Amino acid sequence: MEDWSVVHKVSLLGFLGALFFGVIANKTHFCIMGSISDWINMGSRVRFRAWMLSIGIAILGSQAMVQLGWVDLDGTMYRSATFGLASFLIGGLLFGIGMTLGAGCGQRTLVRVGGGNLKSLVVLIVMAITAYTTLRGLLAPVRIDVFGPLAIDLEAQGITNQGIETILAHLIGVSAQWMTIAVTLVLGIGTVWYAVKDKDFRASGDNILAGITIGVLVVGAWYVTGVIGNDDFEPVPVEALTFIAPTGNAVNYLMTWTGAEINFGIAVVLGMIVGSFLYAISSGNFRVEAFANRADMRNHLIAGVLMGFGGVLSFGCTIGQGVSGMSTLALGSLVALLSIMLGSALTMKVQYYMLDDGFWSSLRQSLADLRLLPSAK
Repeated sequence: MEDWSVVHKVSLLGFLGALFFGVIANKTHFCIMGSISDWINMGSRVRFRAWMLSIGIAILGSQAMVQLGWVDLDGTMYRSATFGLASFLIGGLLFGIGMTLGAGCGQRTLVRVGGGNLKSLVVLIVMAITAYTTLRGLLAPVRIDVFGPLAIDLEAQGITNQGIETILAHLIGVSAQWMTIAVTLVLGIGTVWYAVKDKDFRASGDNILAGITIGVLVVGAWYVTGVIGNDDFEPVPVEALTFIAPTGNAVNYLMTWTGAEINFGIAVVLGMIVGSFLYAISSGNFRVEAFANRADMRNHLIAGVLMGFGGVLSFGCTIGQGVSGMSTLALGSLVALLSIMLGSALTMKVQYYMLDDGFWSSLRQSLADLRLLPSAK
């Protein structure tokens, strides 16, 4: 491995980390869409707390490396001084709707593909093509020309980046370093405490395992790309775990194999599928699952489009923005995370009410349930 290029070393480590992620996610049935469903439909937040635990661990570990001077997260896409509020809001909403229609977010789609789910395979292909089209193809002008001008230039306000601590330090007039520590402790310890204070969560070994694993892997990803990948002659982009844009790049990589080079994101996508597949085969849980009917296929096709477009527009998914982005303390990540949750919860509510009512009445009742509109009762 000593003779390998930095890019290949980082990619191999990314593949191995994602392989472990795929194994654990399959074993524990970790699903953020499912956790929101549990909360909305059954009032249970046990699985949701696993997500929060991963966020807290990722924040504490990543910011510890920042304070030690190991990694610099200011140069990542999450902390840009160009604050795309409209992109985060609309992209997050679209992604949340899509992941609900498709029965899983980006990482869950990869895990289900590894487990033999053909429906998720269709979602993955459509999501990847849409994501790549939004990055560099037909939909790129929409992202650049429509949403680009709507972005807020924070530097014009004297703010160097969209870090929550940077904005607060500017508004309050205190030291940015001390504000970073304060925000890290509040968000990091706060989300960990929110998770572990619940006795039902503490009794759930699988959810504890999932939360710890994902949080540690995000921290590890920052270390791999930011420390091991910090080469003077062949530096790699500093990034962590995210699954939407990399799926598009992975499809392009597979189609242009002889003229393309693997990178960390592509390796992570492939590692997730392989890890889930290996666990499914070894545990005897590999099952081929197809569409139940035309409506089921239609929903999954729409899901792939919404997740691909929305995920690129919002700069990430439930893991990319929800954990990796949050670990950088970026305000955009928090907005995207809340928008994804809202889109998913609203879709679940609408689907429920549409069993008896039309779309518009169902939408209004759903917004009222989520306290976004006054109740009609």
